Amino acid sequence: MDDPARASLRALSQAIRDRRLSCRELMEAVLARIAQCNPRHNAIVSPRPDDELLAEADRHDALLAEGRWLGVLHGIPQAIKDLAMTRGLRTTLGSRILKDNVPAGDSLFVERMRAAGAILIGKTNTPEFGLGSQTYNDVHGITRNAHDASLTAGGSSGGAAVAIALGMLPVADGSDMMGSLRNPAAFNRVVGLRPSRGRVPVWPAIDQFFAQLGTAGPMARDARDCALLLSVQAGYDARDPLSLDGDGEAFSRFGLAADTAEPAGGGPAAPAPRVAWLGDLDGHLATADGVLERCAAALRRLESVGCRIEAPGAGVLGVAPEALWECWTTLRSVVAAPPLFAWYRDQASRELMKPEAVWEVKRALALSASEVARASQLRTAFYQAWVKLFEQFDFVVLPSAQVFPFEAERHWPQEVGGRRMDTYHRWMEVVIYATLTGSPAISVPVPRQQAGAGVDPVRDLMGVQIIGAPRDDLGVLALAARYEAAGS
Repeated sequence: MDDPARASLRALSQAIRDRRLSCRELMEAVLARIAQCNPRHNAIVSPRPDDELLAEADRHDALLAEGRWLGVLHGIPQAIKDLAMTRGLRTTLGSRILKDNVPAGDSLFVERMRAAGAILIGKTNTPEFGLGSQTYNDVHGITRNAHDASLTAGGSSGGAAVAIALGMLPVADGSDMMGSLRNPAAFNRVVGLRPSRGRVPVWPAIDQFFAQLGTAGPMARDARDCALLLSVQAGYDARDPLSLDGDGEAFSRFGLAADTAEPAGGGPAAPAPRVAWLGDLDGHLATADGVLERCAAALRRLESVGCRIEAPGAGVLGVAPEALWECWTTLRSVVAAPPLFAWYRDQASRELMKPEAVWEVKRALALSASEVARASQLRTAFYQAWVKLFEQFDFVVLPSAQVFPFEAERHWPQEVGGRRMDTYHRWMEVVIYATLTGSPAISVPVPRQQAGAGVDPVRDLMGVQIIGAPRDDLGVLALAARYEAAGS
């Protein structure tokens, strides 16, 4: 294998299992890549010592020599997003309050990744408490875009996206409440999948009923590797009351299928997928110049693989977009703020919290029960309209972001498309629809522009969301794989 650091997860996993590549050789290649790239881009934080990692790689090679293969991640270096618990490995949430926090246990999906053979090398950087689609914090600093280090990596899974794009990791976990797997995937030209709610169970958690907007999920350089990591993360667990039945076997089969194989649902006899392009919701979404134009190139590629594209307009949402935004900000504060209450009430800790975190807490504390109930009722009405939409269409497509990557030192854009942003996250409004409905959504990069004079390379740093009906994760992955094949 010429460059293990740039190989796919499926190629690496098979080469290790066949003993054509040792776990030590892979670890050495990854550590060399990190030494080359990470000082500039700051994607991986809290790294474990190299000698410790090489010794663990040797132990994984010894297991293979004994005929013991742990699973698809056997010997694969992984860095976990710094919001998830990692036993014995510092977990800061990007907050100075938790800068020395070392958990005694793992989050459930981390436990599953370890059991499948992953070697944890460190963490990937994230904004403080995961708030905002820009990866910076006062503990680890700014994570910089893989393609232009002067620009933001997006977030909140910005460290994961940059590490994958630069070959520091073959795949990585992330999490997504407000586009945190989709936005950084677009900004760094990788693939991020927000699974259906409940596909990746959550444990431990202080709340598993109200806090249902966020989910963990996979990120990779292509859809099949996303599926392969999801096969490890997914699967029912009784401790999560919203956990979906089943295991990850179907995702494993899809991920390991030959790259030339027709994905599930394809083939000449299959009906052409019906795709609803919602664009900027009839002008409701503030959108930077050029974003819709670049997404149009992705629509043309979808048409080339047989999709029928229609633009039904924002009315198909069933609820006015501005009312949905108010619904979203209410429910997000209800979910995001409670874990921060204790720190907010302690003056010394509050002074260490970033302004956006304080804003979420203050907003949550000011909400009335009737306001929360109204938001939940609007969400219900929207969900019913969404279900009807999928009676007419197989997929919904939207931009993955409303802006191109901006300067890394800027916390968030105050203006988009000539409109003032009234909150720190309004510029990512385009991602809330999949979240509110619990639907699977994958971000895939737009086709690159043709080289020539006047071409702005930043405009290649964009993606589109392919959103499926709730629980149709495999269908979303299959269409993403067809989209990728058309561009290869």
